[in-house]
Amino acid sequence: MKTRILLICIASSLALFTALVTAGKDFYGILGVSRDAQNRQIRKAYKELSRKWHPDKNPDKKEEAQAKFVEISEAYEVLSDEEKRRIYDQYGEEGLKQNGGGGQTHNPFDVFSQFFGGSFGGHQQRQERKGPEISLELAVTLEDLFSGRDVDVELNKQVLCPKCRGTGAKNPDDVTTCSSCHGHGIKIVRHQLGPGMFQQMQTTCDVCGGKGKVVRTKCPHCQGKKVKRRSNQISVAIERGMTDGQKIVFEREGDQSPDVTPGDVVFTLKTAEHPVFTRVGDNLYTHETITLQEALVGFRKVLKHLDGSEVILDRNGTVTQPGYVQELLQEGMPLHTFPSERGKLYVEYNVVLPTKLTTTQADAILQHFSGHREEL
Repeated sequence: MKTRILLICIASSLALFTALVTAGKDFYGILGVSRDAQNRQIRKAYKELSRKWHPDKNPDKKEEAQAKFVEISEAYEVLSDEEKRRIYDQYGEEGLKQNGGGGQTHNPFDVFSQFFGGSFGGHQQRQERKGPEISLELAVTLEDLFSGRDVDVELNKQVLCPKCRGTGAKNPDDVTTCSSCHGHGIKIVRHQLGPGMFQQMQTTCDVCGGKGKVVRTKCPHCQGKKVKRRSNQISVAIERGMTDGQKIVFEREGDQSPDVTPGDVVFTLKTAEHPVFTRVGDNLYTHETITLQEALVGFRKVLKHLDGSEVILDRNGTVTQPGYVQELLQEGMPLHTFPSERGKLYVEYNVVLPTKLTTTQADAILQHFSGHREEL
């Protein structure tokens, strides 16, 4: 009997613990992302929702929008931070509060400003410190721009040390207030200019380097540097109809540094020369070589397009002059803003004359043209 009561108590405790873990807000549901969502997906969801629910964009339901906006910002703050997200995934919102990571959401408009900067709708935000931009050239083919393609790029960048989270210390307790400047990061230095005359100057603390904090024991993983180099894969989506020189921006994917928002990674498309087609705007241009016979009596040819489809060039029963340009609608490049619509394809024809004729061929041609002269 006692064993049974004990088991019931244990089961009740486990149920209570599970309820505590799962209690609280569903941050993944608030942002509309899965539990295995990548950082880029979380940021994208936040950007879209924060724009949608910004109080100044919803004057008719400002109170509801304000509550939703704060909720979205709180969810993003937790899920965008690796440590907070780990605690939340394991212990729920209650676990965050017990670890000091919950219930202390920053100003949601400050979070918003990290993406849009300046002011929005009358709310002033602090100017963020942002790291340098990383600019890269991405080689693409005309086929890539015609059909679209995802390109995986290996990016070697600086990241916060995963062990110390950018503190540079072995343990959190190893970060202490600088005793030289008393945490101010600056010191006042007096220079004597003469008897009874002094000059007072403000200078950066030479002990803590202006940080106001010093590290007693350095992190063995990064040797106190706070950052490490790491290879990171970025999937770049080449959309149909994109143009040469067009930029694709990955916000906040640049080098990481403590107390600094990462800069953007910007890819600039560089189109390789194509052996068959030339692009001008949304139109394509190509050349087709035909024989004298085809120029005189007509022809039907098949041109292989950039996506492997076949374009029929039909000139049967028609004389094609050298340099003639045939215009084909809806066979050019897709329009980037409306890919179902396409530009034009222009085919210029070159006529190749035979290098020599047999006597029989020459007589036949002469007879043909002389007959035409008699008819005229």
